[in-house]
Amino acid sequence: MSSADVLRPRDSDALRAELRQVATVSGMPVVFGGQVRAGALVLSEFLGTRTSAMRGLVVSPSSGVGGAAFASKRPTSVADYREASTITHHYDAPVLTEGLRAVVGIPVVVRGESRAVLYVASRDAGPIGDRAADLAMAAGRRLSVELAIRDEVDRRMRLREAAATPTIVGPDAVVAEQLRAIHAEVRGIAQTVGDAVTRTRLRDLSDRLAKLMSEPGIPDEVPTLAPRELDVLAQIALGCTNIEVAERLSLRPETVKSYLRSAMTKLSAHTRHEAVVRARVHGLLP
Repeated sequence: MSSADVLRPRDSDALRAELRQVATVSGMPVVFGGQVRAGALVLSEFLGTRTSAMRGLVVSPSSGVGGAAFASKRPTSVADYREASTITHHYDAPVLTEGLRAVVGIPVVVRGESRAVLYVASRDAGPIGDRAADLAMAAGRRLSVELAIRDEVDRRMRLREAAATPTIVGPDAVVAEQLRAIHAEVRGIAQTVGDAVTRTRLRDLSDRLAKLMSEPGIPDEVPTLAPRELDVLAQIALGCTNIEVAERLSLRPETVKSYLRSAMTKLSAHTRHEAVVRARVHGLLP
């Protein structure tokens, strides 16, 4: 467990605090929400509910009000859940058991990815008022900013930990991290260049930088990694998460995972950290 894991407050506490604020100020009878985990929305926080029918409910993307908000990254609402034709009705049993009719789902989006959904709901049919919806959207924006800040703190903590245990000989840790950041940026720029010759020259430049910073005695048999696999490893070496790598390289998180798995296989590595270390040993990364 890294120090970032120890220091990071629970995101569920921040979610709960925003829901309480919305419930207090808006006066809405039911306010609830949940975080996105492993590609699905898990409902965990409830205010004003009378049953436990929705507790722990796993909502798939595009399903129901929350799933639609999660997938579209836009607020989604129905004036009468029972009669709504704009959503799927996968969760009619728990929602109607609770007696909910009007529902608004507000996604919490961080760097282009839905991380949570806030709901305000009523047991009466009819549109949710603008004031309540605006309060929920403001809460969603505040939570988005808070999670983004926490993510950045985590990333910087990982960078500090990496700098504290340098794996190269020669430049001091600070200079080494700066050169690694330049290496990763050059590879990222190469991907955005339309001219194939220029793109190849930029990648060659990044390869030269990697070899320049490598330890002596590079093994004779060097695994052959695809350019995109190296692009992903270069960002991971900076302490980026898969979502951060996806944002920097304009890829989908699932695509990042695929490149990372392929690189780990070629490097005979069992973890992302081991893959970075082995890539450096082979002179593929600085």
